Amino acid sequence: MRSNGCGDLRKQQIDEQVQLCGWVDRRRDHGGVIFIDLRDRSGTVQITVDPDLGAEAFAVAEHLRSETVLQVKGKVRARPDESLNERLATGAVEVLASTITVLNGVKGNLPFPVSIHDEENTREELRLRHRYLDLRRKRMNDNLRLRAQTIQTARRFLEDEGFIEVETPVLTRSTPEGARDYILPSRVCGGEWFALPQSPQLFKQLLMVGGLEKYYQVARCFRDEDLRADRQPEFTQLDMEMSFMDQEQILDLNERLICTIWKTAKGIDLPRPFPRMTWHDAMERYGTDRPDTRYGMELTNVSDIVKDMGFKVFSGAVKAGGSVKCIAVPEGNDAVSNVRIKPGGDVFSEAQQAGAGGLAFIRVRDSGEIDTIGAIKDNLSEEQTKELLSRTGAEPGTLLLFGAGDTATVNKALDRVRQYLARELGMVKADQENDQWNFLWVVDFPMFEFNSDENRYEALHHPFCAPNTTDLGSDEAMWADTLPNARAQAYDLVLNGLELGGGSLRIHDSSLQRQVLQTVGLPLAEAEEQFGFLIEALDMGAPPHGGLAFGLDRMVMLLAGEESIRDTIAFPKTQQARCLMTAAPAKVADQQLEDLHVASTWVDPNADDDA
Repeated sequence: MRSNGCGDLRKQQIDEQVQLCGWVDRRRDHGGVIFIDLRDRSGTVQITVDPDLGAEAFAVAEHLRSETVLQVKGKVRARPDESLNERLATGAVEVLASTITVLNGVKGNLPFPVSIHDEENTREELRLRHRYLDLRRKRMNDNLRLRAQTIQTARRFLEDEGFIEVETPVLTRSTPEGARDYILPSRVCGGEWFALPQSPQLFKQLLMVGGLEKYYQVARCFRDEDLRADRQPEFTQLDMEMSFMDQEQILDLNERLICTIWKTAKGIDLPRPFPRMTWHDAMERYGTDRPDTRYGMELTNVSDIVKDMGFKVFSGAVKAGGSVKCIAVPEGNDAVSNVRIKPGGDVFSEAQQAGAGGLAFIRVRDSGEIDTIGAIKDNLSEEQTKELLSRTGAEPGTLLLFGAGDTATVNKALDRVRQYLARELGMVKADQENDQWNFLWVVDFPMFEFNSDENRYEALHHPFCAPNTTDLGSDEAMWADTLPNARAQAYDLVLNGLELGGGSLRIHDSSLQRQVLQTVGLPLAEAEEQFGFLIEALDMGAPPHGGLAFGLDRMVMLLAGEESIRDTIAFPKTQQARCLMTAAPAKVADQQLEDLHVASTWVDPNADDDA
């Protein structure tokens, strides 16, 4: 139907006869001559329709609407000098139409403009409802091409490294891996259920037992959890696993992979090796295990300075086993008013949403004097003040913001405030303009964290991570005692404050795997029921192995400069886990439920009780 793509025409094609197909991006009637911008996935080209050179084509062009699908036959010619368009790749040429055929018209009103000249801020709900139109727009078209290029680059790199692509099952069994499973009833096996995989974790370990040594997969994963901008119920991982490689070799390989992707997609040569930081240092200095290192304002622990002062908010927090930390905001005196820090203010709100009761503050004036509420100023000695300013590096004009309480809440609140102020004060560029790529490996995670509500340990990543051998010790009889405080041989790759991917060395000893499952509160009988197939495989000569998975949606989001992974997925769900285009999820016929041996107990909480 066509000889060329609309966006492929250049001066080299002048005087050639071409056939083009595409959508009417816009039509302009210049009093006797009609110009059509014809668009396909390759780009846009100007079609000129002259009534003296093609009366039938002109008659068709007079009535064209935007997004009408056309086939155009004509001759390529140079544009007049005065109408060159340097913003278009095809801006030096145009096609003089001899024939225009309407392949399909637009029969209703477009819900929003689609033209590349009209990228207005359409409501996301409308874009998702008519996603097939949104995909025609340059922004989404570019994002999906970038996604394809990223996957293609990763595949080529891994295959050159000797990896084998293997697909793992989508219908599997439900196993406790941290998030809630999506489960599906089995029609054939009544009363039994499949689960959709949260990740291919167990299968890729079994592939290592199976001797494949180097596996990868662009894997679909499913988690039934609360959503946010960078989370979806179904998402894609670039997943890999490898045998006979230690942590250093795994990190080196993945650094080279990331550098290859960034070079291909962005033309950027990333410096290697990537910096590293222990989990403990990340939590102490940034309050999070995915720190954004593009700017300063690190957290400073001042608990030892204020532990005995008369200001009970500070001293009481330390006595209760918590912490007092602060961030130093350069030139914050002028940038952040008291109103913003006090209840009702935006900075206060950020801390409050992270669980903090509020923020204390100290302003360092030009004279070096401090300015704060009396309860703080009157209870800080000259020596304490001097140590406080020295430790935080505060200079005249600096604003110190304090969090006090249990350490986890203090970290969470100050991390959130730090990120918020960095954006507000222009310390980082907008996502679309970002040119800083601060990669960071976070290593030496704890194996477990304690869940006080359930009075048990939980795996910080998952219960298949191998513990640090030094922390574990060689005496198997002591593992129950050494495991709870052991570090994991785990690693996360963080980019600009977002976790890009993570992984670990795996447990390949069945006795250790049983002990880890017991440590997270899984009785041996239940462990055998849930994970018996894995434990049995580990007894069959399992090699040392480890792996890593990257969140592909999030990676493309960062490469594209988008704020949400929804703009890197062709057909995403909303934050309510719904597809507005297909109206999924939806009710099914009673017969379908009967065939599956299930019944719905759902009661609409909004239904009228008297109905």
